[in-house]
Amino acid sequence: MVISEIKENSNIGNISARDISKEFILAEGDKTIALENLNVDIKAGEFICLIGPSGCGKSTFLRLIAGLIKPTDGAITLDNQIIQNPGYDRGLVFQDPTLFPWLNIYENIAYGLKIRHVYKENKKEVDAFVKLVGLSGFEKSYPHQLSGGMAQRASLARALVNHPKVLLLDEPLGALDAFTRMNMQDEILRIWKERGTTMIMVTHDVDEAIYLSDRVFVMTPRPAKIEEIIDVNIGRNESYGRKRDSADFLNLRSKILQILDFTGKSQVPEYYL
Repeated sequence: MVISEIKENSNIGNISARDISKEFILAEGDKTIALENLNVDIKAGEFICLIGPSGCGKSTFLRLIAGLIKPTDGAITLDNQIIQNPGYDRGLVFQDPTLFPWLNIYENIAYGLKIRHVYKENKKEVDAFVKLVGLSGFEKSYPHQLSGGMAQRASLARALVNHPKVLLLDEPLGALDAFTRMNMQDEILRIWKERGTTMIMVTHDVDEAIYLSDRVFVMTPRPAKIEEIIDVNIGRNESYGRKRDSADFLNLRSKILQILDFTGKSQVPEYYL
């Protein structure tokens, strides 16, 4: 199977969030509001980055879309269907690869197909996604034998092999060194372009958000709302990323950093960088 044969996402992956609030009950009985009155639409095939202060509710929003938790108020729909539970139409990739250490890379990627009892008729897709993420020749390797970047590639393949409408990325590159991180950014963009999957990514890196996304959602401190939606109207290069030292890129970076400085401090906190 060639890569073009696994691109089959069209007319799918529209996300709509209406009046979303999420409240958590703490151990001592107190309440904390993570999200409040959040409203947003994400079109099928878009690449969206969420950025904001640590602990503001970015990951909570991803988990609501994934169906791992339910909103206190409001509803999120995927292609006009209310999300109530986890499903294979949504893939989730965490900061740590979370691969099964007792399974080799091929078995990790095939795991979702086997759980769904569709492996026999779809086993060729495992090879296709191994190739897609650049892990050909490492199928029999175990997670501990791979670098961090390679393990994260395997996590991407494991999520994508189920052909999700939406891929949710919770700081998937945060633990990587700078050089590997930049290479993985280009890999994610290549997969996004070839698959046409809606991608929603949490990041604390402003440059990463500009480089990757069609739009950046800047979120307020908790309880989080969307402070501003930034359209990234900068042309993409051959790898689908953007020229990091262009005047447009730097101006947009400055604009987002100014929005993030909610407290009016002259220095931007380190976790935004």
